[in-house]
Amino acid sequence: MRKPTDIEKYQGNYSESKLLGKLPRVARWAGAKVVYAVLLLYYVLQSPNVSSTDKSKIWGALGYFILPTDLILDFIPLAGYSDDLAALLIALHAVAKNVTPEIKARAKAKLATWFSDIDHKKIDEVMK
Repeated sequence: MRKPTDIEKYQGNYSESKLLGKLPRVARWAGAKVVYAVLLLYYVLQSPNVSSTDKSKIWGALGYFILPTDLILDFIPLAGYSDDLAALLIALHAVAKNVTPEIKARAKAKLATWFSDIDHKKIDEVMK
């Protein structure tokens, strides 16, 4: 099993097409917090001023998310995406300076396409 430490080592697993293919399929199963964290990192990655060091962290976290076999298998009810969330939060906090209000708004707008009952207070906890 793989562990979400040294997150950069998973960057080789990142592919935009794989991410954009997986995210809609697993959104409801993974939950709003996981999806919001993925979206924040994805939109930060598209920003022009992100350092290569920060990009490596983001690619690693998103690469870890894409993996079907990681520390806790994704299909396990309630726990399957907890390790993915941990990896995503590690990267998100490392690149937090790049998360602008515009990126948060974009992520929340996209999140609303999958979740109609978003608790914004719980979602905002992702950035704390």
